[in-house]
Amino acid sequence: MQRALRIYGEVLRLVRRLPADSRPYYAKYARENFVNYREVDANDDTALDELFLRAYNHSLWVLNKYSVDQAAASKLKEICGGA
Repeated sequence: MQRALRIYGEVLRLVRRLPADSRPYYAKYARENFVNYREVDANDDTALDELFLRAYNHSLWVLNKYSVDQAAASKLKEICGGA
């Protein structure tokens, strides 16, 4: 659970790097996704790793879409396990 919260916090920090008009959308999108997956078994490391990898990859996609340097996601990559 602690790792998921760290990832969520880091995703929200990345959202702050986006253009102001798109921030509310992506902040809400991130929250909805983390809420939707809260039922995942915390003991299923494979499922969690897949979700964290998806969060990382989607974050990279969004950063690229708005031409934000992907190096900004280096901490998220570290938390997600070097995805």
